[in-house]
Amino acid sequence: MLRIDKYIADTGIASRKEIKDAARRGLVAVDGKTVRDVGMRIDESSARVTYCGQAVNWQKYEYLMLNKPSGYISSTEDSSKTVMKLLPEKYTKMELFPCGRLDIDTVGLLIITNDGPLAHRLLSPKHHAEKTYFYRCSPPIGEAEAQRLEGGVDIGDYITKTATVELITPESGNITLTEGKFHQIKRMFEAVGSNITYLRRIKFANLSLDESLAEGEWRKLTPKETEILRKTGEL
Repeated sequence: MLRIDKYIADTGIASRKEIKDAARRGLVAVDGKTVRDVGMRIDESSARVTYCGQAVNWQKYEYLMLNKPSGYISSTEDSSKTVMKLLPEKYTKMELFPCGRLDIDTVGLLIITNDGPLAHRLLSPKHHAEKTYFYRCSPPIGEAEAQRLEGGVDIGDYITKTATVELITPESGNITLTEGKFHQIKRMFEAVGSNITYLRRIKFANLSLDESLAEGEWRKLTPKETEILRKTGEL
C-alpha cells in the first residue's frame, strides 16, 4: 500500500508539494472519486489514479539505457555534469541512479534505475555482472600483453581477476571484466606498458549498447531487456 502522493510522485509527474496543492483543488481522483487527503494509502497494483485529469501510469521500477558522453560523472549529486542532467526533469523526482560507474572520460552503456535490490546484486562481488569495453591504446599491445591482462595483473594495490581480451588491431580491441575497481582498465594497461586513449562500454549484464543512441541520448529498456537484466542479477 502506498500513499497517494508517493504513488503519483514516483512517476515523475509532479513533486509532492504540487500533488498536495492539486488535491486541495480537487484534481486528484482514485477509482473515479475525488481525493483531497494525499496521505491516504491505496493498493498500487489495482488503484486507478488520475492527476489533473490524466491517468497516472505507475510502476515500481524504471530502467533506462543511456549512452554516456565524455565529461559527465556517473553520480546523482547536484552538479551540472552529472549524467542525471541528460534525462528529462521528471526523472529527477523519481530517485533514479546509475547502476555502477563510468569514469568521467569513459563513454558508452550506462543503466539508470531506481531498482536498488537489483543494482546491488548486479554490482556485488558474488553476482558481479560482466562488462565489455571497446578500447584504443598507445603504444600498441600484442598477444603476450593480452595474455597477461587475461591472467590478472598487479595494478598497485590489487591483483585483477581473470579477464577476456579480443585484439582487433594492435591499438584496439575489446576487454571483458567481472569487476570494477577504480580506473581498473587504465591501470591494467599501464601494468603491461600501454595507456588507454579511448574507452567505451558496449555491454553490461548481457545487455548491449543500442548503437542507434548517439552519445547523450537515452531510452527505456524494453520488457525483454528488463527481463535479461533481472535474470543476470539472479545468477
